Amino acid sequence: MKIVVIGGTGLIGSKTVAILRQGGHEVVPASPKGGVNSVTGEGLKEVMAGANVVIDLANSPSFEDRAVLEFFEASTRNLLAAEAAAGVQHHVALSIVGIERTPENGYFRAKVAQEKLIAAQASNVPYTIIRSTQFMEFLGGIAASSADGNVVRLSPGLFQPIAADDVAAAVADVALAAPRNGIVEIAGPERAPFDEIVARYLKATNDPREVVRDPAARYFGGLVEEHSLVPLGEARLGHIGLDAWLRNSQVRA
Repeated sequence: MKIVVIGGTGLIGSKTVAILRQGGHEVVPASPKGGVNSVTGEGLKEVMAGANVVIDLANSPSFEDRAVLEFFEASTRNLLAAEAAAGVQHHVALSIVGIERTPENGYFRAKVAQEKLIAAQASNVPYTIIRSTQFMEFLGGIAASSADGNVVRLSPGLFQPIAADDVAAAVADVALAAPRNGIVEIAGPERAPFDEIVARYLKATNDPREVVRDPAARYFGGLVEEHSLVPLGEARLGHIGLDAWLRNSQVRA
């Protein structure tokens, strides 16, 4: 089976490519550096030739509201058109749990728009959307974005981060299964208040900053209520807990 991974050199993409290649599949990691650009359309016709599945892991270089919306709309339209022309049988896209529950977040609004474009083309390109909770690998960036000097203000809303290895495993599994023309949700094995998760991360990494619980704290522009960032129903859970991930990350570091 030929599988094209858009964004195949990134954090999740590189791990997904490795898993699929171990399974004996022909996997093509596609990125602008390799001459495939989903926003401009460059190289899409050539890379899609003979492809059975396309996994879209592309991400916007800018998180500014208008720029990120334009990125996901242009990229998704170009991918779906190229896939339809090439006879691709399954479009897999990675999205985010709870994007419709935090409309103040411009990035989330852009992902909602992306999902709507994919669903609208289901008759031409069958699809599965994977909604994931936040990656453990981004906990440091979240702390930095929420910091005010030595204080990190975070909501007590529930949080359920997932390790990138578990995300990649789920993406690979979905890509090899039949299209659902719907959504699959994935999350980490442990659910706890947002502020507590980040406080554990900072302690484990010997970061002296203090985490302060603040119900009014914003998460990339959006308010976080109790269930804003976690699955509300059935979800596939990863196997790597936060403590195990922290131990492994420290060994790698």
